[in-house]
Amino acid sequence: MNRIVPLILAVALFMENMDSTVIATALPAIAHDLGVGPITLKLALTSYMVALAIFIPVSGWMADKFGAKQIFRAAMAVFIVGSVFCAMSSSLFEFVAARFLQGMGGAMMTPVGRLVLLRTTKREELVSAMALLTIPGLVGPLAGPPVGGFITTYFTWHWIFLINVPISVLGLILSTIFLPDIERLKTAPIDWSGFALTSLSAAGIVFGLSVISLPALPPVVGIGTAVLGVLCGALYIVHAKRHPAPLLDLTLFRKPAFRAAQIGGTAFRISAGAIPFLMPLMLQLGFGMSPFESGMTTFVGAIGAITTKFLARRVFAAAGFRSVLIIAGVCGAATTMLNAFFTPQTPHALLMFFLLLAGFCRSFFFTGTNALGYADIDNNEASQATSIASVLQQVSLALGVACAAFVLEISTMMTGGHLDLADFHAAFAIVALLSLAAVVPYIFMDKNAGADVSGHRRRLVATVAAAEVTPENVPAK
Repeated sequence: MNRIVPLILAVALFMENMDSTVIATALPAIAHDLGVGPITLKLALTSYMVALAIFIPVSGWMADKFGAKQIFRAAMAVFIVGSVFCAMSSSLFEFVAARFLQGMGGAMMTPVGRLVLLRTTKREELVSAMALLTIPGLVGPLAGPPVGGFITTYFTWHWIFLINVPISVLGLILSTIFLPDIERLKTAPIDWSGFALTSLSAAGIVFGLSVISLPALPPVVGIGTAVLGVLCGALYIVHAKRHPAPLLDLTLFRKPAFRAAQIGGTAFRISAGAIPFLMPLMLQLGFGMSPFESGMTTFVGAIGAITTKFLARRVFAAAGFRSVLIIAGVCGAATTMLNAFFTPQTPHALLMFFLLLAGFCRSFFFTGTNALGYADIDNNEASQATSIASVLQQVSLALGVACAAFVLEISTMMTGGHLDLADFHAAFAIVALLSLAAVVPYIFMDKNAGADVSGHRRRLVATVAAAEVTPENVPAK
């Protein structure tokens, strides 16, 4: 496997994933400089996610039409410009607009990066490549808060965005040199009606859920836009059945491996989206830690995620997707449930050990799910598959934060007081049960599904061949 390709893509995706969370700890400082309240400034977080939701669906079509390498490089350039504008912002409108521009670049980087990987990696090497590409999505949200807190404390918040510039420029240079030119595919004219419906659907759901969980606007606004998003999604399903070349081809869900991976991955990402929201709050409000202390505590999960890179290929080859995903899903739900029992009296080393184990389990699950999702996808379907997977990823992550915030809100209403440790315990328990549902699609999946990608079939063939070569079967000389 040409390791430089997934490494370049992983660095770019790490930057995009971390940037989406790094400003969380810097919001008070940014809000003070811009002359607005921190809650109002959370519109900047929402604008970024809305941009992702709008432009991810069209990313696959653009990659096929203009070339995946060219679109990936253009996305990095847009991300650079957006980062510079964020650092130069002097008003709320400028900052929200700059974050939206950043989101446009990020929307193209993630799915097109996966598409580049799919079209440059052999099937039997896909698990190892996906293991590397999965790390940014897990490490980024964990690294964001401590990095943002450190930069804001010892420098100024402007450097949160300016630090993206040299990294992105280096990424542009490396991608220009090392990423192969991928052949453009013949594409039908863009489905403008589908683009409008998918944009309204994904943006409405993400914006609505974000407003509900981060109350910068009245909750009724969030509920209304979320309902509008769901209705537009239903209309798109009807539209896609009638259109000869829909923007997102929903017939891919007829493929068993792709269907199981998207359903299971979406359910599990609800938990993944809730945990970076719940854990820092619990450690700060319930345990009395500082933002930097809580960030350094949760960052241990990144170490668990990184170790998956060195084990994933062998483990999936030995046991297959179905067995490993079921075990990883159950263990991931169990480690999430353990958070409901942590107290300030819990030994810090024990707490960090379970956070390390949780990162390990979640990384295994996402590595397997991401690779399995493309196991039965043809090359000409890859752009559609990456776009659909990325849309579901953004919606499920937003749903996770909204779900966690909703549980906390209901819990405090029932107790009639302010947030305390018991509220976070209830939220973690509910999120753990939801993540356990991610295992269900894999229980009913064929045990040899995706065997060509995992290497499980090759391992079975080798085992059978070795078993047949016994002393009794060896001809006498």
